[in-house]
Parts: sequence; C-alpha cells; structure tokens
Amino acid sequence: MIPNYKLAAEAVKEVKSGHRVFVHGSAATPLHLLKALFKRKEELNSVELVCISTLGDAGFDQTDFGKSFFINSLFVSENIREIVNSEHGDYIPVFLSEINQLFDKGILPLDVALIHVSPPDSHGYCSLGTSIDIARSAIRNAKYIIAQVNKQMPRTHGDGMVHINTINAFVEIDEALPEVSYQNKINGNALTIGKYCAELIEDRSTLQMGIGAIPDAVLSCLHNHKDLGIHTEMFSDGVIPLVEKGIVTNKYKNKHRGKIVTGFVIGTKKLYDFVNDNSSVAFLDSDYVNDTKVIRTNPKAVAINSALEIDLTGQICADSIGFYQYSGVGGQMDFMRGAALSDGGKPIIAMNSMTKTGESKIVPFLKTGAGIVTTRAHVHYVVTEFGVAYLFGKNLKQRADALVSIAHPSHQEALAKAIFQRFGKEI
Repeated sequence: MIPNYKLAAEAVKEVKSGHRVFVHGSAATPLHLLKALFKRKEELNSVELVCISTLGDAGFDQTDFGKSFFINSLFVSENIREIVNSEHGDYIPVFLSEINQLFDKGILPLDVALIHVSPPDSHGYCSLGTSIDIARSAIRNAKYIIAQVNKQMPRTHGDGMVHINTINAFVEIDEALPEVSYQNKINGNALTIGKYCAELIEDRSTLQMGIGAIPDAVLSCLHNHKDLGIHTEMFSDGVIPLVEKGIVTNKYKNKHRGKIVTGFVIGTKKLYDFVNDNSSVAFLDSDYVNDTKVIRTNPKAVAINSALEIDLTGQICADSIGFYQYSGVGGQMDFMRGAALSDGGKPIIAMNSMTKTGESKIVPFLKTGAGIVTTRAHVHYVVTEFGVAYLFGKNLKQRADALVSIAHPSHQEALAKAIFQRFGKEI
C-alpha cells in the first residue's frame, strides 16, 4: 500500500535549521524518528520542537542538546523537564482545548510534523493510535509530514484516521510503545483519597481523570458503583476492570452514549491492547473533548484533578513549583469548569496533604513564581487523605478553615496561626 518506505536518517533530512517541528505526544511519541533527528545535531541549529507530554528515552538528556534544538513545550513531562527549565527550552501556558488554535491560526506555524501511526488499512488509512489530542491540527497545518509506521501501534476508533496521501515520508518500525503503570504507584494515602472521592461520585456519573496514581486509585474504589460513563482527556489501565465488570457502561451520557470518549491514553500494553480496534472507545480531538460546552452536556460530570499546592483561599497551583516549570495547564481548567456547569456535576481537586519531603501542600501563600491553573472561584471540592473540604459558596475565612481541617495534623497549628494573622480570628 505504501509505495516507498525510507530509513529514519533519510526521512528526517527534511528538517532544516530554523524549522519548527511538531512532535506527536504521550505513548505515541515518535522515538525512532527523534533519535534519528538528534543524530543530526552537529549539522542543525535553532530547530524548535513543539510538543505536549512526551514519553520514552529519545535522547533529550544529551548534554549538548541545546546547541541544536530548543523545546517549546505545551505541557512539560518528566523527560524534558530539565531542558524546559534551562536556556534551551521554555513553556507555553495554554488550555489543552485551545492548542489547535495555535496551529490553525498560524500563531505557531509548523514546518514539519513527526507522527506515529499504525500501518494503513486496505483503503490507505493509518491510525494515530493512542494519541489523537492535538495531532490532527498539527497534521493539517505542517508543510511536511513524516510518519513512523509501527506494527505495534493500536488501531483506534474516532478522529484519528490519516490517509497515506497526507503523509510525505514513511519510516517502518516494529517497536513496543512506552509504558507507564500508575497502578503500581498507588500507596495507602492515594487509596484513602480514592475512597473519599468515590463517596462523592454518584451512580450514572460521567468521569474525567487526570494523570497519576490518585486518579487510578479513585477508579479502584468504584467497584460498587453502577452505570458510570467516561468522558476524559486521557485514561489509563484503571478503567479496564470497571468496563469488564459492567460498572462503566456509558448508558446515561448525553454525548456519545455507550462510548468511552478520550483524547489519548497512557498505560501498559494491556491498555494498548484494550483500545486496539475497540469500537466502544472514541479517540477525539482535544478541542472537542475538552470543550466545556461538550463536557457540561453530560449530567453528573465529575472532574478529578491534582495540585502541587493550594493556598488557604483555594487558588490551585498545578503546573509549577515556584518558578520551576513542572507540568502544564493541560485540561484541568477545561474539565473543572465543564463539571461545575454540568447538571449535578462535581469538580474535584484530589491531592496528598504533604510533599514527599514533608512540606504542606496546603499553604498560607503560594510560592513566589507559582502558576495559578485553577482559580479559587472555580474550586468546589478539595480532597486529601484527611477528608473533603467543600469550598463553593464559602467566604475566604470559611475556605481557610475548611482547608486546615484536611491538612496534615503536623501542619495544622502553623496554618491556624496564618489564618489568625490574616483574618484576626481563631478557628
């Protein structure tokens, strides 16, 4: 079906100095193409890479990386974190629902797109597989498309079909996708938080889960629920048992009834096998999946997201540790607002009460340089391993009192003093 495959080294020669290059993300990160591109570092300069989350070892950690490449990240993942926080990278704060506009409106014109697809079917259509999210808008707008065609890329249903006539160069590979097991990261605190969140979730709710151990812990606590739906920017392995047990049925959604809706998936091979040719899972563009008008259409929409830090008034920092860029805005605000506008919806921030080093994540003031991802006006529920604080409709003092009640006991006295200093009243 494909007339001429190329070697990766030959295909990436289309990338020239000064080009802006889109890199397909998450489990679809085109590692084979990136490794070939990075081997050209001696002959290239000022090549800008634009991406959301990336997975796998592509060589981002090379000490001389920045001499040739600059990462302009739309969401910072672990393997590019150090570069983004150096002179060789930076971060663009943007809602996941609006990233496509950066390409469609020419705000970030693209010279080349590196994508990762399944082999074509008999009609010439490849699948974008595990990651649709913003890839289609990049493909629409890039001047030149290079695809690594992987026998192990799942063929998923939804918006992710790309005809071979759209692609300029093909590189054939047979490689396993990057895997992440969030379930292996679930500890006692995460499970306790999961149980508190599960108590807030009613039967027939439609769920969105963020990335990490806590969302999967929540899913593991839902085995007594009935007729749940999924409409989320991403999901991981934790959804599979709920589908197999008939707990996730998607029967009562108003949008895409009977189907799980997502933009991308990150997980293990079990998850990638689950979504392969699974017509009950619809992979759709993030500008649609994360649109608040769409999210709010489903009754009892529940958004479960995390935070790095929250101040006593409810301001959520979820993308940076002070000035250090840790992740990104992503879809948190899209779904927090969408859930709040849903009939019976619940926007939830779920987090550990302390950092791994013992600092309180509930603080009098956010760190200098911290980015506010979700404003205090948008926050309704905050959950830690010590309980649930409901902030909606509460004044600043009432919010502070509620948040102290779910802080770690070792920090409650200091927080109470901070409240007294600010409001002049004891708890």
